[in-house]
Amino acid sequence: MGVKLEDLAAIDEKLSLRQLELDPGGYFIIYLDRESGLICAKHFTNVIDERGLAIDPETGKVIPARGKVERTHTTLFSGRTAKELCVNIFEQTKPCPVTQLDHAAYLGREFVRAELALVTGQEYVQD
Repeated sequence: MGVKLEDLAAIDEKLSLRQLELDPGGYFIIYLDRESGLICAKHFTNVIDERGLAIDPETGKVIPARGKVERTHTTLFSGRTAKELCVNIFEQTKPCPVTQLDHAAYLGREFVRAELALVTGQEYVQD
């Protein structure tokens, strides 16, 4: 009995619904720059309040999880591969903008997905 793609997708879908603890180090918006052949990750700072919500440190307002938010990123990271991007963020940037292991694992997974989409020409949408 082999592994079925739809079974793996169902596992991922279920896990995507779990409650997450936000990283006080900030968050990333990941996208592809196909013209340059790069995976890009904009880093944004935030503060986590007592309710576990991300707050914009400049305005003091809650950062919504969905919808368009007008904020300026603090750093733009880019790489040709997921590994190159991870080395840049996690090993070469001091202090590291990622402060939680679960966030680092999530970013690694997303960077691999983005790399695959870049190579195959598929659409990439950040989870």
